[in-house]
Amino acid sequence: MPGRDTALLEEAAREAGEIATGFWREDPQVWDKGGDDPVSEADFAVDTHLKERLLAARPEYGWVSEETEDDPVRLEAERVFIVDPIDGTRSFVKGDKTWAHSLAVAEKGRVIAACVFLPVREKMYLGTRGAGATLNGAAIRASGRDALEGASVLSPKVSFKPEFWTGDPPQVTRHFRPSLAYRLALVAEGRFDAMLTLRPAWEWDIAAGALIAEEAGARVADRHGGALRFNSPARQTAGVVTGAVPVAEAILSQLSDG
Repeated sequence: MPGRDTALLEEAAREAGEIATGFWREDPQVWDKGGDDPVSEADFAVDTHLKERLLAARPEYGWVSEETEDDPVRLEAERVFIVDPIDGTRSFVKGDKTWAHSLAVAEKGRVIAACVFLPVREKMYLGTRGAGATLNGAAIRASGRDALEGASVLSPKVSFKPEFWTGDPPQVTRHFRPSLAYRLALVAEGRFDAMLTLRPAWEWDIAAGALIAEEAGARVADRHGGALRFNSPARQTAGVVTGAVPVAEAILSQLSDG
């Protein structure tokens, strides 16, 4: 079943890419949801298509999406789709290339099938629980790095403020990408050693990327070292830490409890 769901997610993501690229760099209408959080007409168009497409194929599944009003009935479903129609909307609106479609299926709180697709960059990441992770059909593995010092880490600047660490923040090379799903996929690909975000993370931003990273051999946890669980009432996790196992464990051991 997970493999069939992964194939469905890939098909739907490619369709979403065709819709979204039709709006990209075409001055789509944009609204501010508050707190400098934009949403575009492309987000809504992709969300509408994905909801209709995926639930037509799996009508018994629940639905969680950034651009759909929450329906508590999803909590009763054994499996749910968890979708971010466009992850990286700011980048999309600016006409940049780094934005993604993030699609996942969770079963009883654990993601079992995942897809992160960057249409403009032509990067299709897939993951199936127990069957590994791929980029454009080729197997991928997380970095083999065994030390945190000097590691390449994807993270916003705020995560390295001293108050978040038990001692001095670790000496790493910090990088950033606008899509959380893509950051997780880049760690899965082994291009970066780790990623972290310490603020609460929305499930639709991380569900797909988390499974892809896990299936690529990375350690995936919340900021306290706990396993990520999905389809929660709040639809959020306590941040995310992902990376090569020794690197991620070192990050978790040095983070403060705050």
